Amino acid sequence: MVESFVIDLYNVFTHALEYLPPGIVLSVAAAFIGEGKHIKVYFDEFVGSILMIAFTFSAGKWIGQDDMYVAWGFHAVGVIAADYFGGGQQVNPAVTASMWALGECSYTEAFVRVAGQMGGGLVSFPLFQAISESFEMTPFGGPEFSSTRDEPVEATLSEFFSTYILLWAIYILNWRMHFGKHHYLIKQFLTAVAIRVLIEVYPTAGPAMNPMLATAWDTFGVGNKYEMPSDHQHYFVYWVAPVVAAILASISYAIVAGGTIFGVKMPIGPLMGSKKVAAPKVKSS
Repeated sequence: MVESFVIDLYNVFTHALEYLPPGIVLSVAAAFIGEGKHIKVYFDEFVGSILMIAFTFSAGKWIGQDDMYVAWGFHAVGVIAADYFGGGQQVNPAVTASMWALGECSYTEAFVRVAGQMGGGLVSFPLFQAISESFEMTPFGGPEFSSTRDEPVEATLSEFFSTYILLWAIYILNWRMHFGKHHYLIKQFLTAVAIRVLIEVYPTAGPAMNPMLATAWDTFGVGNKYEMPSDHQHYFVYWVAPVVAAILASISYAIVAGGTIFGVKMPIGPLMGSKKVAAPKVKSS
């Protein structure tokens, strides 16, 4: 009787594993680090990542397949909608690395955020693949590159520069500028424009400009192998390059606008005043 029960339990366990994305258990486990202090942060990043992929990757696949400008327009709407409904989460390990470097969050919070982002990404691609198949829609694609060289130089530089520029766009639009009454819509629209321009200018490796997107897509979409990438080039291009770009962008921003990097004050700067510009008061009409 006990043997039969164990066998049945084992069968349930093995069947359940077939439907669990690789790495999802570790992702969820990370939510409880620090006595569960950052569970909400984890959940917000998890859901925010799913929404971001749903709203932005559907452009050109589910909506605007035959019209590039419709796809671009929906992508812009998707960037705004994903941020709004997702609660303004970071949904990008490179952005989180920058926020940690600039002292905007602790290491523990950053770790939990990245875990939530990865969890959301790992769930998203198989989920939306199933939806695409069920409703006979075009399946999502994702960032990837092919290299015939031992060192994927072009892909690495593409991810580095696109991530660096993206972070500066985030700094400027969120911390250095304010557009008055409609600030949120305008700055999110301009963020979407910046992302679209970078996609067109740096296409070699996607670009991903987001390590989570690259690894989640590679896990599910590249060859449908449903396992974490084992190629060291993947991690160098999609993790090392953007994270280094994030740290260097943070250092350059701290020099320009003040602040610290990992708690250390820069020996030069600030060149342009305070780290953040206060939002001006807007008179209600």
